[in-house]
Parts: sequence; structure tokens; C-alpha cells
Amino acid sequence: MKAGRRHDLDTISFYAVMGLLALIALLLVIAPTAVVLIVSFTDSYSLKFPPQGFSLRWYIALVDAWQIQAAAWNSLQVGIVTTLISILFAVPAAYAVSRSKAATARALESLFMSPLVLPALAFGLAALMFFSVMQLPLSFATVTIGHVVVCVPYVFRTTLASLSQLDASLLECSASLGASRLYTFRRVTLPSIKGGIAAGAFICFMSSFDNVPVSLFLSDARNEMLPIRMWQTMENTLDVRVAAVSGVLVFFSLFLMVLMERFTGLSRRMS
Repeated sequence: MKAGRRHDLDTISFYAVMGLLALIALLLVIAPTAVVLIVSFTDSYSLKFPPQGFSLRWYIALVDAWQIQAAAWNSLQVGIVTTLISILFAVPAAYAVSRSKAATARALESLFMSPLVLPALAFGLAALMFFSVMQLPLSFATVTIGHVVVCVPYVFRTTLASLSQLDASLLECSASLGASRLYTFRRVTLPSIKGGIAAGAFICFMSSFDNVPVSLFLSDARNEMLPIRMWQTMENTLDVRVAAVSGVLVFFSLFLMVLMERFTGLSRRMS
């Protein structure tokens, strides 16, 4: 009996400690976002917490913030183009790697995942030096290329995970019925892995839209990204509209997450 009670006490203590640590970690993650959201509804002209009053004035002020709007439009364009190009590169690569047992396939998998290991600041500086040596001016193309390099691994990883769960007998049945590889991929493989592709595309878009290190080095004045504009505004003026932009981004991200969870089961794809 004593041994059983000791075991129960150890179990309760373990779950209590782990629960407390999880709660602390959750608070550390959520608290900064909650503070920004609360401050974004302030009615004063300065960033103060807690705010003296609440108003939507700074969200309404974004209607006339043409510099922020232009930066947001640039980030949206780069994010969409980056996502499309990443899908075109990552899906065929993941399919080829999943079908091969050779050592070269494992090497290619490591190559595609390597941008996640390299520090983003180091890559941004290296890419800037590369484009300078090639005498290529900074433009929409350079920042898009940089984003594609660091975002491809997200689509590659989720697609590869979906392919690993694909029943090989389905492909064998399709081949035995005389279907070509292209037809099998289009009618059997692609519908089975579309959830993984969509989950990777979502992560890729959000990573590109929120990217700072690569955008900092590879964008020019005409193609300023939204995170860079927000950073510069915070450094120079502490404009309260930055908090409002942050609030819009938080709600936009939550909306996309709910949408992706509803149609693709994002949490299952990432687990």
C-alpha cells in the first residue's frame, strides 16, 4: 500500500510540475502578444501599458497610412510568389526523395532542409554579397529568391510527411491498371497529399510575410517589406499605428490558422 501511495504521489507531483512549467511557458508566449493587442486600442498618442482609455482611432488611422499599406502590399506579393515557387520546387523534390532509397536521396533531403539550420542573418548577408558579386541590383526578384530559399523547407517537410503516410498499394493498383506515373500522381498521389501541401504552403507564406533578416538585406527602398517598415517606425517615432498593424496581423494570422485547421487539419499535419 505504501509503495502504491508513493507511486501515486510521484505521478501527481510529476504532472503538477510539468503543468506548472507548461503554464509558465504559455504565459511567456502569449503575454507579449496580449500586451500589444491591448495597447493597440489605446486612445492616447503614445505607447503606454496599461492604456488610459480605449479607442479604435489607430486602426482607423491605418486607412491613410500609405507607407504602411505599400509595405504590406509588397510583403503580400512576395509572400504569395514565394509560396507558389516553393510549392513548385518542394513538391516534386519531396516526391522524388520519398520514392528513392538511394543515399543521394537522403543527401538531397538534407540539402533541402539545410536553410533551417543556417542562421537567417548569415544567409541574408551571404545572399547580399552574392548578388553584389553578380552585379544584380536589389529588387523584388532578389528578395523573392531569398525568401524562397528559406521557405522551401517548410513545404518540403510537410509534403514528405504526407507522402510517408501514403499507402503504396494505391500506387501499385493504379500502375497495374495501366495508368501512367503522371496520371497516378495527378489522380491518386496529389489528392492524398494535398493537405500536407496546403499546411506547408500556409507555414511558408506566414514565414515569408513575417521575415526580417532576409528582407533587411535583400529589399530596396521601392520594395520595402512590412516588418522592416514597422521596425524603422518603432526606432524613429514609436508610432502607435505600429501596435494597430500588429493587431491586424495577429487577427489575420488567427483567421488563416482557423481556416487551415478547418479545411486541412493543420495541427495533425504539424504533429
